[in-house]
Amino acid sequence: MFSLYIFYSQTEKKLLKEIERQTADLTKAIQIGVEEVTKGGSNKLTEYLKKLNTKGIREVSIISNTQEIIASTNPQNIGKPITHSKKELIIKAELGEPVFEEENVYNVIIPVIAGNVQYGYIHLRINKDDFSHILKTNALKRILTTLMIFFIGIVVTYIISLRYTKPINTLTEAAKKVAQGDFKYRLNIKRKDEIGKIAESFNFMIQKLQENQILHERLREAEHLSAIGQLSRTIAHEVRNPLNFINLSIDHLIEKLQKQELDSDNYIKLLENMKQEIYRVNNLITEYLEYTRPLKLNKKLASIIEIIEDVVSLVEATASKYGINIYKDYDVDFTLNLDVDLIKSCFLNIITNALYAMKDSDMKNLFIKTELSEDNLLIKISDTGSGVPEEYIDKIFEPFFSTKKGGLGLGLPLSKRVIEEHGGKIEFSSRQGNGSEVKIYIPV
Repeated sequence: MFSLYIFYSQTEKKLLKEIERQTADLTKAIQIGVEEVTKGGSNKLTEYLKKLNTKGIREVSIISNTQEIIASTNPQNIGKPITHSKKELIIKAELGEPVFEEENVYNVIIPVIAGNVQYGYIHLRINKDDFSHILKTNALKRILTTLMIFFIGIVVTYIISLRYTKPINTLTEAAKKVAQGDFKYRLNIKRKDEIGKIAESFNFMIQKLQENQILHERLREAEHLSAIGQLSRTIAHEVRNPLNFINLSIDHLIEKLQKQELDSDNYIKLLENMKQEIYRVNNLITEYLEYTRPLKLNKKLASIIEIIEDVVSLVEATASKYGINIYKDYDVDFTLNLDVDLIKSCFLNIITNALYAMKDSDMKNLFIKTELSEDNLLIKISDTGSGVPEEYIDKIFEPFFSTKKGGLGLGLPLSKRVIEEHGGKIEFSSRQGNGSEVKIYIPV
């Protein structure tokens, strides 16, 4: 609307200037005509009209009282009497109708009177087509300008609509994916307007749904493990009773055999191996019972570096035995509210696994590093061992899965439970032949 207003104002100004110019030309022509009629002269009107831009003026004639053309822009009419139609125009002019329309021409008759004396008449023939052409040209320009502005408006409206419909379509697709159960999908719409707020709310909703889904899965798993735990505790106690009896019986037999002078070394060795296997089974049962027992955190303030150092002191002898170097890099230290015993157990499980992985490796380096990652304390424990095959990485925290010979596969799942109970998370990455890395995030 503003563009049209500016354009219309410009065209109107041009039209008014044209009318002003032609009015000035006509006024000058009339003035000269009056001078010639009243004072006589050397036909100044003809000389002026030769210089005059006659656009819009077809003819100017001076008529005497005897109704004879005494001067004209058309030399052929000079000296001729006026026609009957012009006489009618003069009569109409005397009656107060100086303008008469004739086809494409306006006839204007102006009586020349000075000092109560009438000297004659001035006859103007004004071309109507010239003004019509100007008006038509302006009208056409206005139509074209209007169409152009509407076209630009439609294009701009289309672009603006795309700016809003495209993210809405993205929201629709995202809603379909979430409805199909894909809670990992996130909208990448970084805007500060209402669409951006909707996208931010949508991502927050998906995050909460994902957390809710994880919570339900953990709840189902907990219910399942609770049922298994009740059954397993009963079975474990039933197994341990005969194991204790067998263990005591073997001790009694070894004592009896040692008192005899018979060659009892083979029997004693066999019984000792049996006793060792019973001890291993008893340890497995103990570990299993610990995993199935509900966690009850006994938190207290403790330095994370002190906890790591206590664990390292426990494994230093084993590391030295295997020829493993331990490198420590403590960038940060925090005093956190933790269950110290459970956290120590987690670190001990992870470091023991790392030492076991490097037992037969050429490079034997263990790296322990602490750093700050956003609002979490990050503990990195990495080794240069044999690594874990890619197909096993997703199973590394599953109960009863172990890459260690004779392992029950409950150490890392138990560590994961402990870290998550503290509000943190644990990540495992590995490449076969290039070692493994465990990242532990604990909120600070």
